[in-house]
Amino acid sequence: MTIGRRIGWVALGVVTVAGIGLTAAAANGFGFDPADTDDRTPPATAEITRQDLVATTDEPGELVHTGESTLRGTGVVTWLPSEGTVVERGGQLARLDEAPVVLLYGSIPAYRQLSSGTTGADVRQFEENLSALGYTGFDVDDTFTWATAEAVMDWQSDLGLEETGVVEPSRLHYAAGPVVVTELAAAVGDMAGGELLTVAGRDRVVTVDLDEADRGYATVGAAVEVSLPDGTTFAATITAVKTVVVPGDESPTGDSEDTTVVRVTVTPDDPAAISAAGSSTATVAFTADRRDDVLTVPVTALLALAEGGYGVEVLDDDGEAGAEASGGASTRLEAVETGLFADGRVEVSGSGIAEGDRVVIPE
Repeated sequence: MTIGRRIGWVALGVVTVAGIGLTAAAANGFGFDPADTDDRTPPATAEITRQDLVATTDEPGELVHTGESTLRGTGVVTWLPSEGTVVERGGQLARLDEAPVVLLYGSIPAYRQLSSGTTGADVRQFEENLSALGYTGFDVDDTFTWATAEAVMDWQSDLGLEETGVVEPSRLHYAAGPVVVTELAAAVGDMAGGELLTVAGRDRVVTVDLDEADRGYATVGAAVEVSLPDGTTFAATITAVKTVVVPGDESPTGDSEDTTVVRVTVTPDDPAAISAAGSSTATVAFTADRRDDVLTVPVTALLALAEGGYGVEVLDDDGEAGAEASGGASTRLEAVETGLFADGRVEVSGSGIAEGDRVVIPE
């Protein structure tokens, strides 16, 4: 502390003492006992702690399903599931001309007819599904044999299809796992000639569109916190960052021109944190800045110094309870350099402060 600052505080002390004396004298004149002035409320204090300090910025996001795909077909639509329906392996996604379109698991789309003698990775994928559904009598490999065809006929019989032993691609739709019907593009009775419905994986993620200037918040692998409108919060991780162009008619701001944004995908650390249904909006707290292993105090402990900058009032007796209770705690003013502000605390540094010191919180 500089001599000038000490003088300033001494002067302030003189004025304060004089004021107290005048107040006491006035109190005596009204019959109050001067002893009452010793019963003073101790100052509120807080400890100087060493910690990691993280500043966050909140951005609005949207909950979306993973693995979205569109089912297409031709013919008269004779049955469709309702939106929100969960379909698992072997389940029906639609019926066209009363013939079912069946969901199977895999990454290779159904792109050709499968029959005896056909070979390839798509054959193995189909046979894996056929076996998982309980059909037997064939080897799961890359070759579609007569044994496979016989199992297919049993499967077709159970579906109410003609038992041909030949698998038509229009009867299959592959996805990574169970799906949720997210949108219907046709209705029962329509003459289908294109999109029927949209399905997606049961897991949901959060997408956030950032301005290019905020790209620094988005680092793949970085941890974030997600808040839902019902107050639920959960930990998540940034799993994808890409630049996309949002058409003007889809822009949330209503702008007519296309907008380029940084689209960030945030995946819950626990997939069960987001239910299959529920809110469609969320708030994501990104790390805007951080300081590791720094001294911090509550922001309310800062005192603006007359010569500029900030200081804190430190208890000389290390904040012992007895001294505070007696109202006799001595303090000193220490100038500090401030750094990051976050969560009601501020990073501070200075030669006159140390971890564990207690500072006064001005009323």
